[in-house]
Amino acid sequence: MFDNFSLFLSTLLKGVPLTVAATGGGIVLTIVLSFVAGLAMLSRSRLVRFVARVYVEGWRGTSEVVQLFWIYFAVPLLVGFQLVPLWAGILVLGLNHGAYGAEIVRGAVQAVPRAQDEGAIALNMPPVQRMRRVILPQAFVEMVPPFNNLFIQLLKSSSLLSLITVTEITYQGQSVLVPNYSGQSLTIFLMMLVLYLILSVVITVVMRLVERWAAKVAGRPPTARVRVNGSKAGMELGI
Repeated sequence: MFDNFSLFLSTLLKGVPLTVAATGGGIVLTIVLSFVAGLAMLSRSRLVRFVARVYVEGWRGTSEVVQLFWIYFAVPLLVGFQLVPLWAGILVLGLNHGAYGAEIVRGAVQAVPRAQDEGAIALNMPPVQRMRRVILPQAFVEMVPPFNNLFIQLLKSSSLLSLITVTEITYQGQSVLVPNYSGQSLTIFLMMLVLYLILSVVITVVMRLVERWAAKVAGRPPTARVRVNGSKAGMELGI
């Protein structure tokens, strides 16, 4: 079962840098779009709210694979400009997961007690300052756990980039190794699973550190919340 183990591992590891690059780029774009669209949905302007809602529902309501093919294959036919596969993949990962992240931001901001905003108003803080110094620090603590889940989902979605020839982990395993070592497909796919698991654990560790930092900034005791599909499962473990 584990024949050619070192060959399989070295081949799969060649795809790790591109998987990390796609995931990292997608996370950065996701964060930016999440905050822009999430706060836009709370705007007093109907037009701003409408534009943000169209973006969120449009990207959440369509297939990620179709989005990827549209950006990589269809858009170049319309504009005459071809994105390199990795950048096209990062763009789709960010746009797609940013739409989900926007709801996380919106919900977290709305979850901050109204009394906090009223207290800031009593101190004559302008709206931008209230948001930056009072609302967002408290909301950010609540955003981190669901963002952790979202970033892990983004990592797993990065495997779709193999469909546009980005030579990340899935491409190395499915398109390079399996055709030549079909009799050892079980070993290859098991090793791919382990690599994705390791990267997921790295994301979780980083986000736990971010959560502790955010809790400290907001003056809250750090806790680790057990969540299922981005929602609380009802159990909290103090760390």
